[in-house]
Amino acid sequence: MSGSRATLAAVESTTADTSMTFAEAWATIGAAQKPGDGVPAYTRWVNRRAARVVASAAVATGVGPNAVSFISFGLSLAGLGALLALHSQTVIAGALAAVLLALGYVLDSADGQVARLTGRSSKQGEWLDHLLDAARVPAIHVTVLLVAMWSGSTLGMVTAALFVPLAAAQFMSQILAEQLRKDLRRTAVRRWTPTEAPARVAQGSPRRGTLQSIFLLPTDTGALCWLFLAWAWPPLFFALYALLFATNAVHAAVSMRRRALELAGPTRKDVR
Repeated sequence: MSGSRATLAAVESTTADTSMTFAEAWATIGAAQKPGDGVPAYTRWVNRRAARVVASAAVATGVGPNAVSFISFGLSLAGLGALLALHSQTVIAGALAAVLLALGYVLDSADGQVARLTGRSSKQGEWLDHLLDAARVPAIHVTVLLVAMWSGSTLGMVTAALFVPLAAAQFMSQILAEQLRKDLRRTAVRRWTPTEAPARVAQGSPRRGTLQSIFLLPTDTGALCWLFLAWAWPPLFFALYALLFATNAVHAAVSMRRRALELAGPTRKDVR
């Protein structure tokens, strides 16, 4: 078991039905942070750190993980509501949407930390989290599509209409691949001996992980949230939005091809 997983297991075994202060929760989360290699820059260096504050506060005040999930989703809906209700006041609408969506994303990262800290991780909680996430991002693009239709932006309408299925496909690919990989690891023949495994795990470098995080910034949900600061200038917003779509489409194609190869399983040559 890796160090972070061992820490999480210890947390779950000792924190169930136990109250924690903010400082205790903060220290425990810090010792059990997920590795950041390959995580987009905003999520890695901004969102996770902000989520650590929220999770610590939630644990200290007795707010449960499911409540955090619902508050997160409510903030996101409020941000989208601002875009629709204040579409004639673009500066205010864009600023409100950006802040509320970003806050919703912070809490979306905090609910799992709260669950682990309080020993309340469950399949039901995981299901709820994925369910709300599956609705959140497509709802953002549907909202942009509606406003683009009102404003008559062809670029906005086309981009948003393409972004909806792309976001849904990306989410399904990520979630389903995680589950299928677990099954594959349980049933597939190992492709290397135990003595070879450490050498493979040790590949890579901190610098490479940092560069990868920066490179993946356009695919970060945080980038989409804060893009709405440009909402007051529709041509600029829709141009950046289209660029964001193009970047995500390329990344999705590469990512899905990699996952398809991973899930293909060992070939006959591998297992002989």
